[in-house]
Amino acid sequence: MNMSTALNNALGGLSAASRGAAVVSGNIANALTPGYARRSLELATSPISGNGVRVVGVTRHQNPVLIANRRATDADLAAAKTVSQFHLGLENLVGTADDANSIAARLAKFESSLITAASLPDSAQRLDQAARAAGDLSRVFNTASEGLRHMRSDADRTIGKHIDTLNQTLKDVEKLNARIPAIRNSGGDIGALLDQRQILIDQINELVPVNTIARANDQISLYSDGGLILLEGTAAEFSFTTTGDTKPHMTVGNGLLSGLEVNGQPVRISGDFTQIKGGALMAQFSVRDERAVEAQADLDAVARDLIERFETAGLDPTSTAADPGLFTDDGSRFDPAAETGLASRISLNAVVDPDAGGDSWKLRAGLGALTPGSPGEAGQLQAFGAVLTDARPVPGSGFGTGSMRAAEIAEALLSKAGASAHATDQRSSFAAAAQLEMQKIVAGQGVDSDAELQRLMQIEQAYAANARIVSVVDELMDTLLRL
Repeated sequence: MNMSTALNNALGGLSAASRGAAVVSGNIANALTPGYARRSLELATSPISGNGVRVVGVTRHQNPVLIANRRATDADLAAAKTVSQFHLGLENLVGTADDANSIAARLAKFESSLITAASLPDSAQRLDQAARAAGDLSRVFNTASEGLRHMRSDADRTIGKHIDTLNQTLKDVEKLNARIPAIRNSGGDIGALLDQRQILIDQINELVPVNTIARANDQISLYSDGGLILLEGTAAEFSFTTTGDTKPHMTVGNGLLSGLEVNGQPVRISGDFTQIKGGALMAQFSVRDERAVEAQADLDAVARDLIERFETAGLDPTSTAADPGLFTDDGSRFDPAAETGLASRISLNAVVDPDAGGDSWKLRAGLGALTPGSPGEAGQLQAFGAVLTDARPVPGSGFGTGSMRAAEIAEALLSKAGASAHATDQRSSFAAAAQLEMQKIVAGQGVDSDAELQRLMQIEQAYAANARIVSVVDELMDTLLRL
């Protein structure tokens, strides 16, 4: 080897060491940066000398299988958290077993007040307390139904926000797809753009679980798990109209709520052939169109049972078949054709409401009575109390097909809400644990700071060795020039 070859080899080594130090330093600096993938310097034999070194490029290391599994856990967690938050909110609305303001507790208080009033039927104070307990019971239904409506409206608004985010993020990925080949062809480093694209795909994946397919020139295509095209050259355009203020009777089926469309075509979001499986977006649709609707139906069923008990034929001899009972549907008798949203309309009959100008003594004399009658007569109060303890078939099928007392139906409502909240909270915790484990596995395949520091020390040694060769060649050249 002559001095010229040695010098060229050393200069190539210095260049490679310098570039390698930059790559290792970047790895260490971005070890905790989201979306960053470890880089390594690729070297090859120099074609000039045949035994020197040259830099081929920088390789971005990423395990697509691990990334796909991690994204699956991300989407599962986003969906599980959304569903869990809804059911925890529903449990707070209907109350728990130890909640004095729960539907079951208010019903028990009302039943107890009827017994207390029947023990001293001439006490106006006890009759007022019974009437007010009935009013409190109806209002707890109203409050729960209104809270459920707000949760459903929030889900509708959140869907609109998710759609805006999804459309913008897909457009950003489309732009990066076009920019990456141009930068690579010009000799630039596309590593940072690939990191940025990965972060964008992660954001999309939390809303709609995606499958990534590599295309030519470092481009990608995105598909949902249900086969919906999200990005194939150009980004798909999702459309959704936010209602904002939903009502119990509003559904996608009757056209009062918006469905989801992509490029002007309806998207199947329910059934066996759904085009979107999992993710926060699907969970919000589930809350709005299924879970909140079912919860409203359960509330309405309990409210219906309560109204119908006090509309029982012969229960109150002073009332006619056309008169409403103690509890009304916004002042009227219950109409089976208008059960949806009943919990939001149930109210105490104004004729016995002392706070609305009514007479609480009608609890004793009968709702249609014109005079107070005998102050010591407790028969009507006892009949009102007894009708609550009658075992009757439950309206609907949300609580089974057996006969139940009023208190048992209310307790079944609380039990169902509590069980759902507990089950979904457990699933959310499991999804969080699974996601955490996948993050650890992916991180383990990422930047290892200790290993990078060792590489940096090796690079420093290689740099020093090549620098020494340059120094020796320089000394030899000086010696030859002095001869």
